Amino acid sequence: MSNSIGHNLFHRSLLHPTGVDHRTKPNYSGIPASTLFKSASVNQAAVPTHRTLPSSSFYGRSLKARRSKVSVGASHPVAVTPQAVLAMEPPSELAGKFKVDDNTELQVFVSNAPTASVTIVNIQITYSSDSLILHWGGIRDRTEKWVLPARCPDGTKNYKNRALRTLFSQAGSSSVLKLEIEDPNIQAIEFLIFDEAKNKWFKNSGQNFHVKLPTREKSTVPNVSVPEDLVQVQAYLRWERKGKQMYTPQQEKEEYEAARAELLEEVAKGSSIEDLRLKLNIKNDGTEIKEASRDVSVDETRKKITKGETHKKISEQANKKNNFSTERIQRKKRDLTQIVTTYSVDCTEQAIPVERKSAKPVELYAKAVEEQDGDTIINKKSFKLGDKEILVVVSKPGGKVKVNLVTDLEESTIIHWALAKKPKEWSVPPTTVLPPDSVTQEESAQTQLTKSSAELPYQVQTFQIEIEDDSFVGMPFVLLSKGNWIKNKGSDFYVEFASAPKQVQKDVGDGRGTAKTTLNRIAELEEEAQKSFMHRFNIASDLMDQAKEAGILGVAAIFVWMRFMATRQLIWNKNYNVKPREISQAQDRLTDLLQDIYTSYPQYREFLRLIMSTVGRGGEGDVGQRIRDEILVIQRNNDCKGGMMEEWHQKLHNNTSPDDVVICQALIDYINCDFDLGVYWRTLNDNGITKERLLSYDRAIHSEPNFRRDQKDGLLRDLGSYMRTLKAVHSGADLESAVANCMGYRAEGQGFMVGVQINPVSGLPSGFPELLQFVLQHVEDRNVEALLEGLLEARQELRPSLVKANSRLKDVLFLDIALDSAVRTAIERGYEELNNAGPEKIMYFITLVVENLALSSDNNEDLIYCLKGWNHALNMCNSRSSNWALYAKSILDRTRLALAGKAEWYQQIFQPSAEYLGSLLGVDQWAVNIFTEEVIRGGSAAALSSLLNRLDPVLRKTANLGSWQVISPVEAVGYVVVVEELLTVQNKTYDRPTILVAKRVKGEEEIPDGTVAVLTPDMPDVLSHVSVRARNGKVCFATCFDPNILDNLKASEGKLLRLKPTSADVVYSEIKEDELESYSSTSSTDVSTASLKLVKKEFKGKYAISSDDFTGQMVGAKSRNISYLKGKVPSWIGVPTSVALPFGVFEEVLADGLNKEVEKKLQLLKRKLDGGEFAVLADIRKTVLELLPPPQLVKELKTEMQSSGMPWPGDEGEKRWEQAWTAIKKVWASKWNERAYFSTKKIKLEHDYLCMAVLVQEIINADYAFVIHTTNPSSGDSSEIYAEVVKGLGETLVGAYPGRALSFICKKSDLNSPQVLGYPSKPIGLFIRRSIIFRSDSNGEDLEGYAGAGLYDSVPMDEEEKVVLDYSSDPLMIDDNFQKSTLSKIASAGHAIEELYGSPQDIEGVVRDGKIYIVQTRPQM
Repeated sequence: MSNSIGHNLFHRSLLHPTGVDHRTKPNYSGIPASTLFKSASVNQAAVPTHRTLPSSSFYGRSLKARRSKVSVGASHPVAVTPQAVLAMEPPSELAGKFKVDDNTELQVFVSNAPTASVTIVNIQITYSSDSLILHWGGIRDRTEKWVLPARCPDGTKNYKNRALRTLFSQAGSSSVLKLEIEDPNIQAIEFLIFDEAKNKWFKNSGQNFHVKLPTREKSTVPNVSVPEDLVQVQAYLRWERKGKQMYTPQQEKEEYEAARAELLEEVAKGSSIEDLRLKLNIKNDGTEIKEASRDVSVDETRKKITKGETHKKISEQANKKNNFSTERIQRKKRDLTQIVTTYSVDCTEQAIPVERKSAKPVELYAKAVEEQDGDTIINKKSFKLGDKEILVVVSKPGGKVKVNLVTDLEESTIIHWALAKKPKEWSVPPTTVLPPDSVTQEESAQTQLTKSSAELPYQVQTFQIEIEDDSFVGMPFVLLSKGNWIKNKGSDFYVEFASAPKQVQKDVGDGRGTAKTTLNRIAELEEEAQKSFMHRFNIASDLMDQAKEAGILGVAAIFVWMRFMATRQLIWNKNYNVKPREISQAQDRLTDLLQDIYTSYPQYREFLRLIMSTVGRGGEGDVGQRIRDEILVIQRNNDCKGGMMEEWHQKLHNNTSPDDVVICQALIDYINCDFDLGVYWRTLNDNGITKERLLSYDRAIHSEPNFRRDQKDGLLRDLGSYMRTLKAVHSGADLESAVANCMGYRAEGQGFMVGVQINPVSGLPSGFPELLQFVLQHVEDRNVEALLEGLLEARQELRPSLVKANSRLKDVLFLDIALDSAVRTAIERGYEELNNAGPEKIMYFITLVVENLALSSDNNEDLIYCLKGWNHALNMCNSRSSNWALYAKSILDRTRLALAGKAEWYQQIFQPSAEYLGSLLGVDQWAVNIFTEEVIRGGSAAALSSLLNRLDPVLRKTANLGSWQVISPVEAVGYVVVVEELLTVQNKTYDRPTILVAKRVKGEEEIPDGTVAVLTPDMPDVLSHVSVRARNGKVCFATCFDPNILDNLKASEGKLLRLKPTSADVVYSEIKEDELESYSSTSSTDVSTASLKLVKKEFKGKYAISSDDFTGQMVGAKSRNISYLKGKVPSWIGVPTSVALPFGVFEEVLADGLNKEVEKKLQLLKRKLDGGEFAVLADIRKTVLELLPPPQLVKELKTEMQSSGMPWPGDEGEKRWEQAWTAIKKVWASKWNERAYFSTKKIKLEHDYLCMAVLVQEIINADYAFVIHTTNPSSGDSSEIYAEVVKGLGETLVGAYPGRALSFICKKSDLNSPQVLGYPSKPIGLFIRRSIIFRSDSNGEDLEGYAGAGLYDSVPMDEEEKVVLDYSSDPLMIDDNFQKSTLSKIASAGHAIEELYGSPQDIEGVVRDGKIYIVQTRPQM
């Protein structure tokens, strides 16, 4: 190859010779370098390794490139000439005898076979082991490296393309092995012997064993021709094996002819052209390059290729199969449930023994300084250096600034330092400040650190100065040790002579919620890892087993570490020389391990993808994510975190686009032209970017750049590197390399390397190459819809290959990661396309992003059903359904819940590990704080959230939803207080009228005393517990859908506002303090609770009663009401059979002699509770569960249940009765729920007088559950019924389950015309087997004016099954007739019961096979 060609290839690939360096040298782990690593065990199946295409890779400030490698194995041989197989042993001669150690002898016998075409090698060693391996290769010339025969003894493994490994056979007390060498050019074999089980190497006096082979005549090659395309591939293989060297034209000719000779030799041995084609993995479809005879000039061939003739033919071959339109692809129809993945993940943290750590030497020294300087210390700053540390203490005793620096570095160290009058500048220190023997330079001084006295119990090096001049603000410095400069992550150290900045590193903490052992081990090895990427990747490989065994938190630990590395929070290289191929080998080793874990542990796949995106095929990682990460690094390194750079940073995080390439170039031009803003605008305008365009971005750029001159060099360096990242994304370069690597199509440089197709991944779907070609053709399109369809279709087609074992799985994974990244980039580029788009197009884009997120997520069932919901909403919209916007809004709300759940999951898994490891490694606190946020923002979830925000106001306007849903329309005046969760303040008492703006409201909370309004973006059901509480307490309660309004309310914190709600809106305004009193005097007062009293109920001698005995002395209103309905409601309304454990049974059971110890324990806990120890509530509940049942209770309950036709749990075995008894006790124990207890305390009810009956009913396994209020609670309109419906059991409606129920109203005058107000967004439904439920029925629920309902627990005997709901196939959502019929029945049942009681009712019921069942009713409050 010519020098120009070689130069081009050098910058695109790392030089990597295939042969093995026979000189052994230790690496960090102590394994001989020529043995590589231990990832290829002889007990494992042969896994041919494969390298990816060369692609750009950024290491530090320099652009490097990565080599590529071809897989070698039984099915895809690397070469075809050197071969070795087992053979019968002919007469042989001793070729070598070696004394390995005192007890082990090695003999090698060689002989020529009778045909003289092969040489037989017999190896025998007096050592017996079933794990003994020959690590070997052939030698053609002592100056060359090892040659790897393609055919070897059975079971031979290719070891990283550097050696072969063959297992010995046992023969008594010895081990033997036979080889057959066919290549006449192989002059010798070299080898080592390795006992894998004992990790023991046998060497020849520290060197390789070398055995010469007898000379044989080379076979005669007949005068036949070989197709030119095969010669190209063989030449490529030879060039790649030799490290892609730079050839002269003469060497290029020689290599080309050598490749031809190798193939002709194969033909001479009997191989056909088709045999060669199969070996080289080239498909013959009739369009291969025309065969040329051996006499064709190489120069002529090269000229043809250079002119593009060969490349053109191959391109035509690809184009000929293109079934896709140049404008659009036809997406296949798929059953989306086929891509649902659900895995059970254990998040249990590792049990960590408590260790007492002794203070480090620097800490002991600093403590002594602090004791001496006391309160005068103004700053203390620590810098981590792996396991070493620099600590600087700044104090100001007597008006002087005193600086004490201490380090536990062991080698003699010099500090190169200065003083700064402006932050971080270097100025030579005054001579009065210099310590003895210091040397001044132009802008600095050098001082030898002082070693501590040998008499001290610890050894440190120190530096101390005192400064009287108060004009200095800080001290920059670096250290020099053993000839190496020590810096702070590539920058100068700097300590301020003032109070420490606000952003300080958190304490390490206790590591709760993390794989602490794994993280501690990472921290211990970080110093070693900082030497180079090779060290880091090898250490990561060594830690993978430990991480894997630690579970999902262990895998998360590795990801956090590798992401800190990828975002340059950790040192990449500490003056350690390492060859690029060594980095690639380490990288390969790690990604091979990740591939294996991905196959064996599917529950970790999502996080393994994240790890692989930080490591990358060649160190480049996820280039799209690097756009987000590297802008932060530029801002940090160059102190430019505000102004235009911050605005650009926000735009990049929100929607990077090709405009960013232009902006980056404009900044570079501006800096290069002496900070001339005219040049900045000229570059922008010449490329179509105006000021108006900058302002039109979702995250507008308002400011102009304004840099300091001292920032010039750093910014030019960092922006230059950043430009490469931007271009890599927006030109699709990263995707191209991933595609080429999997499809095997390469077009590198010139010469015979043009158009070589080599080693494609096998088993990919038919037509996949054409699909990828379509993607690459459209990757830079401004209108991205067709591109997105192609990318998603490619991911769907690729998915089956991601869920099955494959030796090339990691290459397929990297392709999928690149496709995923390209989707994100395309969506962000497509925001502009949506600016004037209708809702249909925005919804279509949302379907594409939801699909992309689902394909990248584990446990994606909820996302898949969201996707099905969006598809249905889109169909409704296109068919002009009247309710399409209402339905789409419910899917939007559910999708938001799914995103919130994913964000919370990531926060739970990653953030504790980021905080703990970040503290151990001294990572910048800002990077730790935003760790999880940046991970989320780097994925499809952030793009999806942005699209949802665009669509939400459109849907609300179309569906006439407005910006508010008013749940309790009460006018209120109060001071605004902003809280994260209502739950965290529910027991608080505000001493002035308060309007709470709460980010999260689940539905089961209490409303704090002093609260006059609760406003939230959350979506509790209108009939949830907190909603009922608000209406009963005359508290304004509303959901706000408009984020701008919500932000305005939050900004009003502390202000006095008046709220005036209507049924669909809330008008608010600020008022003056003196208006508060006048409002208070006219506002309605709360219902007086002074008259509320509980009457203690007594045990009436019966443990169980039938519904005929349900009286006010025996049971609560819940049981009496259900009994009253029997026989009085229409026959089409079902009422379940019921029995009860009446009032007083709990107290009677507690007083029984069986439970004497439980009673004593309970009395003690209750005394503590009365004394204000509220933490004992949980202990009381636990103690109640210790109760034993009196035999008479069991007998009476069994009799009553069987007499009523209910199944008796004990008939199914003692275990079933124990389940029932536990459920009964849980109902009793709920008397001491925190919410219930504090609720009674708040209205001064005597808690001891609260008595609990238990209503026993057979569970109806419901299709749907509902709650009816026969007077609309939001408007107070008594002419219309309001109801909410959920799929499955009603607990998701009345309990704290996220999402909204289906809601509707129905006029009592027209019960056959229900009007849907909102479709369901609840992702979870509860279902249960045939069972019994035990319902709370307390005397506290009967008090008029007190909403006691819902405070106490109803407990089923069996656990409910949580099911992720698919509404797209639910007839209540998609069948208009079924919906109308079902909702009309529910409304009619509510109306019938209201007429029966003669007052508004709060009714609970279920629908089963179209029949309505009422399970309870009570007066509506």
